[in-house]
Amino acid sequence: MKVKVGDLVTRRSYGNDLLFRISKIDDNQAIIIGEEMRLIADSPLSDLDLVSESEKGLRQVEEKKKEDNCYRLFRQDSRLTRNRNEYEMTSGYNSNCSYFELPGRILHIDGDPVYLKKCTDLYEKLGVPIYGVHMQEKEMPLQITPLLEMVRPDILVITGHDAYMRSKGEPNEVKAYRNTRYFAEAVREARKFEPHIDHLVIFAGACQSYFETLIRAGANFASSPDRINIHALDPVYIAAKVSLTPFTDSVSIWELLRNTLTGEKGLGGIETRGLLRRGMPLKNNEDHIYVSTRKKEH
Repeated sequence: MKVKVGDLVTRRSYGNDLLFRISKIDDNQAIIIGEEMRLIADSPLSDLDLVSESEKGLRQVEEKKKEDNCYRLFRQDSRLTRNRNEYEMTSGYNSNCSYFELPGRILHIDGDPVYLKKCTDLYEKLGVPIYGVHMQEKEMPLQITPLLEMVRPDILVITGHDAYMRSKGEPNEVKAYRNTRYFAEAVREARKFEPHIDHLVIFAGACQSYFETLIRAGANFASSPDRINIHALDPVYIAAKVSLTPFTDSVSIWELLRNTLTGEKGLGGIETRGLLRRGMPLKNNEDHIYVSTRKKEH
């Protein structure tokens, strides 16, 4: 079987469970990255099976079902939160008075350009302001401060690919992880820029990342408590939940994890305040601020 960079493959030794694309080929070894999961791995070419178009289509249908269900749950929770807080915002004003919403602004730094595009599309669909940047994981600690100075985000997402490599050490050793050290260094640099955990909310990590190290470095949320794989879109749902939760409320960690594709085995975090702010009145439908407008309803 002849494979090339960009081909979709599965690993025979793992029961062909996950879909990968080939990132690099060197002699008889390939570096493969997850198509849906934020995993990077080495594999002998002899262990790879090329995925047919029909199989690819079937996997994509199943994947879309999971993603659509997650999106539906997120939207449902967002509506409940909005309805719960709407009366407090509009009571005492006439029925025609509109108010505006300022969601938290997100800077999303991703080690994978394909994932970055998927994530950016979902952020926009969810209605949160996003600035996305692609760079290699090892560059993140060096570039994080200039980006924070330029974008001035409320929420920072540091993600890409990662993996625990048993041959390199124990689960409690940073050296045993492919990219956790870069994520942790980037978080520490971000905390030098903004130490307050509620003024800059940080998500960091990817598949199998060293969760405890990332939390100790200063992340509000991270992966992966049980060293399992996480979905490419999981960071989006965490960041968007914080962005769209009113600043007067704490983000419910259980609700937050319920809205992800992976759940508490792959994601975790600390109590964090929301970042959405509301204002009123909105006159003449002015559009020079990033807003979601609402009218008082009876």
